[in-house]
Amino acid sequence: MISPQKPHNEFERLEALRTYAVLDTLSEKEYDQLTAIASQICGCSMSLISLIDHDRQWFKSHVGLDVTETPREFAFCAHAIHEPEKTLVVPDARLDERFHDNPLVVGDPHLAFYAGVPLVNEDGLPLGTLCVLDRSPKILSEDQLSALNALAEQVMALLELRRSKMSLEQTLIRLEEKNKELEQFAFIAAHDLKSPLNGISSITDLLISSHSDALHQDGLRMLQAIKGSSLQLSTLIGGLLDYYRLDSSLDNRKSPISRNELIDQLKNLFGNEKGIKMEFSIAPAEINSYGPVLLQVLLNLISNAIKYSDKSDTIIQIEVKDSDDAYLVSVADNGAGIDSQFHDKLFQLFETAATSDRYGKRGNGIGLATVKKLVTRAGGTIQFFTEKGKGTTFNFTLPR
Repeated sequence: MISPQKPHNEFERLEALRTYAVLDTLSEKEYDQLTAIASQICGCSMSLISLIDHDRQWFKSHVGLDVTETPREFAFCAHAIHEPEKTLVVPDARLDERFHDNPLVVGDPHLAFYAGVPLVNEDGLPLGTLCVLDRSPKILSEDQLSALNALAEQVMALLELRRSKMSLEQTLIRLEEKNKELEQFAFIAAHDLKSPLNGISSITDLLISSHSDALHQDGLRMLQAIKGSSLQLSTLIGGLLDYYRLDSSLDNRKSPISRNELIDQLKNLFGNEKGIKMEFSIAPAEINSYGPVLLQVLLNLISNAIKYSDKSDTIIQIEVKDSDDAYLVSVADNGAGIDSQFHDKLFQLFETAATSDRYGKRGNGIGLATVKKLVTRAGGTIQFFTEKGKGTTFNFTLPR
């Protein structure tokens, strides 16, 4: 017997093999199907996907052979990887000086025939082989050898897919960790800023109420400006805190809401607004979904429709329809519509489609981002249709 030597690029080869994280994994149907096909096509009783480790050959898949590994010094495949571009064929191992006294030839499983196609990665490094074996001498036809090579390419494709999937999963984990870090930073920063801003607002109130007689009009206007700015920033920070709290609070919002309760709450909140008319068309008597999410989304959309309306009589139509697996919700207004330049970024954080609302206050671009996050995290979708000067319709779904 001639023991196989290690290739000149053994270190790089083993390092490459490790990147697939496949050694000592459980059997998988996709690999077992390929070895079964190889065995049938070549008319051999055994077929293996063999990966050559440091001191062993380990079988990712094995047909007709019960063991999962053998010592590397006995491995036919350890010879095959020395010529990655060729198929090693041993018609009768009993007559081959490399194998005639090999324990796998003279003992169980008494191998006689071997044909192995190296599994070569994109860097030209051989990881192992797809091989067929038998207890009797054989000669494979050109068609059988061609089919065996094609199957080896499929084995390699599965291994590459495995590595790509692992790489993608690791990238996603890193991105999730970074995203959590950024969200945590934003949450802490917003929380820590809110307290001093409230202090600024309280101090300006105190100065205005206690010392207005001693202050010049310009001074009063400056204090009012400071108060307005601090309140606006406090509102922005409050919106940020709510936005980042959604992830942890959404699971607590899985409760149904009845049609009457939904209408009553919206009327109580907006029913006294002058020049505002809400029209309801809610088909289901009970909306068995994320009731609080539905209410919060409607509050945001209706509030926006009111704040950015350019009509003396604002009409807002709220519709809820039932389908097999979701509720279809629509909020339509007859307002100013949304300029086309803002369509692509309407749901992005801090993006606003108007410089100020009808009360002269500038939006912070958190409301619609929150709406989008609420709907998508609940498993729904949202889109809008708008026409300049005629109004906007938001359509979204919530799962049943």
